[in-house]
Amino acid sequence: MRERGVSLRGEVVVHGRPIVTRTDSLAFEDLGSAAQRERRRRILDAATALAAKGGFDQVQMRAVAVRADVALGTLYRYFPSKIHLLVSVLGQQFEQAAESVARRPVPGNTAADRVMLVLGRTTRMLQREPNLTEALTRAFVFADASAAHEIHVVGLHVSRMLLAAMRDPADTSPAGEPTEEQRAITKVIGDVWFASLVQWVTGRASAADVATSLDVAVRLLLR
Repeated sequence: MRERGVSLRGEVVVHGRPIVTRTDSLAFEDLGSAAQRERRRRILDAATALAAKGGFDQVQMRAVAVRADVALGTLYRYFPSKIHLLVSVLGQQFEQAAESVARRPVPGNTAADRVMLVLGRTTRMLQREPNLTEALTRAFVFADASAAHEIHVVGLHVSRMLLAAMRDPADTSPAGEPTEEQRAITKVIGDVWFASLVQWVTGRASAADVATSLDVAVRLLLR
């Protein structure tokens, strides 16, 4: 018997019993109780640990449920697929990186210097966990329109991190809304960064190649 299937109506089937699921993941702000938020955190932590141990293939939904101490049906209510789950983990990783950047001014004489400092630091963090990074980038590449919300969250955190780095630390005025040009710049830099990470994960580029690609893109965009 299959552990899990999908009916024609889009329901997840666990042990022959259909379970109604969402088409996107339950975000932190969707959860009304502390217990629900704690359950979501455990699920993300479990997926992170499994991915760090063995990459994308190591992350099986049943194993995540066991490690997080939740029922399999509950897991699918929070995250309708492994792809949704891993892209949510990627969003969590970038959220933490963005919060770290926002806590204190980024040193550097120019916006390009500051962005390269932040990207270099975050890239090295990802490269220290090759299995985890492989799992997260692979999920991001495989994600389709059903994971649009999770992909959007990843982009928001990357943009937030880069915008904070672009800001002149000598500017003590309240940060206003970023311009359309600034948003576009962060999107292009983020796209180049992710493409470079995919090349590194698949063995088509070295860590030095990633740094070079980023440096060229950042300095062309932030002159």
